[in-house]
Amino acid sequence: MNNKKLTVSHAPFWHDGDSLFKKNLNFIIALLPAAIFGVLQFGAPALGVLALSVSCAMLWELIINAVSKRPFTIGDLDAALIGLLFGMMLPAVTPWWLVVVGTFVAIFMGKMIFGGIGASPFNPALLGMAILMLSWNMFFDFDTAYVNYDFDFTALAPLVAVKFQGAATDLFPLSALFMGREVGAVGAVFSLGLIIGGIYLILRGYARWELSVSFIAGIVITAFLFHLVNPESYAGPWFHLFSGYTMLGAFFLITDSSSSPVQRIPMLIYGLLAGFMIILMRNIGSYADGTILAILLVNVVSPLLDNIRPTALGKDMSNA
Repeated sequence: MNNKKLTVSHAPFWHDGDSLFKKNLNFIIALLPAAIFGVLQFGAPALGVLALSVSCAMLWELIINAVSKRPFTIGDLDAALIGLLFGMMLPAVTPWWLVVVGTFVAIFMGKMIFGGIGASPFNPALLGMAILMLSWNMFFDFDTAYVNYDFDFTALAPLVAVKFQGAATDLFPLSALFMGREVGAVGAVFSLGLIIGGIYLILRGYARWELSVSFIAGIVITAFLFHLVNPESYAGPWFHLFSGYTMLGAFFLITDSSSSPVQRIPMLIYGLLAGFMIILMRNIGSYADGTILAILLVNVVSPLLDNIRPTALGKDMSNA
């Protein structure tokens, strides 16, 4: 008699042969163009923020592994990727202690407390950013943060200016926004670099195109409808695409594998919902951007969306 039992484990069941190290390394490589541009534009303070963020994230994971007597996992580069993403969402002049606190929240509360890589229902970097923004929002006022910088372009945060002064897009040419000539976070301003990095990840199979495309579609459709109703108050879709955290969100935040759906239809709904909520927050909410909070909110509904499954081909015989 065969006593072997069927062993059932949690999805996913398919493996493409790549290691976590290789996947995270490719994400880091894809982020480098935007990160390097941010350092060139905002100077040495930006490099300091990125370096401190990456090193602190790896150190926090090392300490937590040691205290909990678990195998050391910093070699898979996941903590380094979280630290880089977190640092790229910060202003270049962020105080050192804020980086230390934020990376601790991202690694401990966003990742390790749920069991480590792949188990978190939230994007760890976004969770760290959200806690900081809710606790010390004054440090994320880009207009104040860069008051001592001498830029050769309009030294105003585009989304803040449009939200409180109307759709003054003549102050922010789309070509300038696309090339990163705007005030903002260290690694979020260079839209061209983020798009190139995102396309690289999609072509290599490390990011799902369904998430990025539906996310962008949600922003374009919602922003277009608002602009159509009141073009004086609400900016058009192209402005929203190339401002704030949008492109970073489209290719590097919404595509987080542990907090996003795994089925195609849920992915499309997930991305559309995130884009829709971002424009709602920007146009009628209290936050000028909204990308971080919107993606975190759709992280919550991801398990519900994954219950939407394709119907099997064939005839339903249950009532036969």
